[in-house]
This record gives sequence, structure tokens and C-alpha cells, in this order.
Amino acid sequence: MAFSKIDLPHPLILLLAGVAAAAALTWILPSGAFDRRDDPVTGRRVVVAGTYHPVPPAPVGLLAAAIAVPRGFVAAGEVIAVVLFVGGAWVVVDRLGTLPALVAVLVARFRRRGLWAIPVICLFFAAMGALENMQEEIIPLVPVLLVLGQGLGVDAVVVVAVSLGAAMIGSAFGPTNPFQAGIALKLAQLTPIAGGTLRLVMFVAAVVMWIFWTIRYAATHRVSPAPTTRADVRTLPAKHALILAIALAPMAAYVYGALRLDWGFNELSGAFLLAGLVAGIVGGLGLTATISAYLDGAASLVSASIMIGVARSISLVLEDGRVVDTILHSVATPLERMPTVTAALLQIPAHALIHLVVPSVSGQAVLTMPLFVPLADLLGLSRQVPVLAYQTGGGLTELIWPPNGALMAVLLAAGVPYQKWIRFVIGGVVLATLLGVAGITAVIWLHAA
Repeated sequence: MAFSKIDLPHPLILLLAGVAAAAALTWILPSGAFDRRDDPVTGRRVVVAGTYHPVPPAPVGLLAAAIAVPRGFVAAGEVIAVVLFVGGAWVVVDRLGTLPALVAVLVARFRRRGLWAIPVICLFFAAMGALENMQEEIIPLVPVLLVLGQGLGVDAVVVVAVSLGAAMIGSAFGPTNPFQAGIALKLAQLTPIAGGTLRLVMFVAAVVMWIFWTIRYAATHRVSPAPTTRADVRTLPAKHALILAIALAPMAAYVYGALRLDWGFNELSGAFLLAGLVAGIVGGLGLTATISAYLDGAASLVSASIMIGVARSISLVLEDGRVVDTILHSVATPLERMPTVTAALLQIPAHALIHLVVPSVSGQAVLTMPLFVPLADLLGLSRQVPVLAYQTGGGLTELIWPPNGALMAVLLAAGVPYQKWIRFVIGGVVLATLLGVAGITAVIWLHAA
């Protein structure tokens, strides 16, 4: 039966099945661990290459796997909080009529050329992905993005593609992403601007490719634009412009804070809490009505938050069973015995496989770079190779693997079945992977010249 005809279960069932599969692996795979040390450059604990050793088995039983689910919520607490707090603020803005007014302006500008909105929206989200690894912050924006998509005559797949999809492309290839390229370059003992020209070219090429891939799909899956009762207004009224500026201020502050002040999701949550309250009062809702709207917004995102918590529990089960390092060791070791170019390119699928069990891109960098960088030295490769392979293999599979809680939450909020998303995204991921292959090949060629 073709994959397009397969009726996959609810995303939560898929994630719970992932928890069960992770628990089963702890009974099958031998337990093992690498030694770890504190890295003064990144401030993180990293593995020490060549120290893998067996450890006492710790298989995870049914009850322990079930307990890992609520533990996943605790581990993902900051992420869940940002989804709820940001979502509450945007519902306040929606109640004030600002979001409908903004959508009306955008629709008026792009109604007869709706596909031209795709590059504009993609560029914004790709830039945010490159700057601060935007993912979970998109979940609360899905309802208004769906309304915009209806006004422009595009379906929900396109809405996910121009927002989360573009952000993940930007994150994977963004030369400035502090949570992917930034950490990996530090661990490889390279400067933040190492290979900057090549990285910038790859980023631009990937974003342009993604835009055309999305437009190609949108052009063949047009839907009738939703009727609007608003006048054909092309300028946002001053009151709504002020409210929108208040709502966007936390994001601008967060980008600066993440790059300069070591801000995290807690700072973003707090900033959006203040912004939501200020916007409601400035907009005339009053404090009580503002709080009510805020709580309604948070309540609407409980399902998405559950997805994030359950997805996090998968990696917890593997950690409890002491098999994460076993999987990492099993993937990395065979590459040492392969020809140089083959070993370089096979690092891409190796990172893709590792990302299935380590769904955090920053966590994957900490785990893998101390192993793959010495491998590059051993094979006479530039240290840019393992970094690019990690960004390509780990970053792009964010668009595919179910353990990515943000992906599953956005698909659920947008009403896009997982199998429908896979049919759309797989070709784009293949093309983006080829860009990564081209980049690695260029680095190998330049290093050998």
C-alpha cells in the first residue's frame, strides 16, 4: 500500500509508541557510556573521545517508561512555559482586533498575487531560525497564520512550510545560529566566522530552494481565498500598529538577549507575559478581561504542550537505559575504517540517525562533536566537515523525525496529518541535503588544494 494511503494514528499515539520503542531498546542494546569533562569554551559537559566502556545494564520497564512521560514535562518545562505564555499574549492581541486587522492588510496587499507572500514570510521565519533557532515560538502563531493562509488561498501545509519549515531550514544552515553552528564551531575549536562565506552561500541557496519548493506546491494546491468582511485597507491603523509593536518587542529583545546576554526561554516567557498585559491595558481591555484572554490563549495550547512533553520523554528513557552513548558509539566507530570522502559524506546520515534518539540540536552537538572532530583530524579532513555534516544531518531531520515535539505540535495545531506533511517535505529535505553534500565536498576540495 502506498504511503499516501496509510492512515497514521494521532500524533500523541506516535509519540507514546516512540516511548515504548525506546524502552524496548534498553532491553536489547548493551549499556555503555563515555567519560565526560567540563568544556570551558562552551560551559557544557562534553564526551571524551576513546573512553566508551560498558556499564551495568539498566533496562526500563513499563512503569518506568510511563513515569518518564511526566518527567518529560518537567525536563521540557521551559519550552512548555514559553508556548503557553507566548500563546496567551497573542490571544490578547487577537481579542483587541490587531491580528485580524494585520491579516486584512496582508490579504489586501497579496490577495491577487497570494503566492508572492510566500517569499516574504519564508524570509522572516528563516532569518529567525538562523538568529535564534526559532521553533517552539511558532506554535502559538499557528491560528493567525492559518487565517492568513485562508485569506491568501493556500492550504495548511503551505502555512506550516512558510513558518516552521522555513525556520528549520534557516536554523540548519544559518551561519549565526548560536544553538547549532555556534556550539558546533566552538567544540571544533573554530572561530564563529570560520567558513563564513561558504556558510552564507549555503544559507541563501537553501532558503531560495525552500521558497521555490513551497511555491511549487502552493501553485498546484490552491484553495479559494476566504471572504473578508473588512474593507480593502492596506495600512494598519495607528492603534493596532502600537499594539503589534508591543507584542513584537519581546521577540526583538530575545534575539538580542540570546546572542549577547545568554537569555533562554524563561526570559522570553516573562517578556511576553508583560507584553500581553501591557497590550491588553493599552488596547482598552482592562486588567480582568486581559487576564481572561491570556488564560484562554494558554488553554488553547495545552494539546501542543503535551506533545512537547511526551517527545522529551523519549530521550529520557534512552538516557535512563544508558544506551544513548551505545548508539552514538555504534554509529561513529565504523566511519573510522572507511575511505576519507566516504567517511565524510556518511557523517550526514549518521547525524540523522543520532538525531532520532537525541532530538535536541544543541544536545547533539555536545554529544557528537568531541567524537567526530578527532575523526576528521585522523582522516586528514578539515574540521568544517563534521560541523557541516552535523548541521545537515541533524538540522534537516528536524523537519521529519516525530520526536521533534515542536514539529508534531505545529502539525496538530494546523490540522496537517503527519503523512501529508512527509509527502510534501521529503523532496525539499533531499534537495537541502544535496546542498549540504555540495558544501562538504567543496570544503574537502579546498582543504586538499
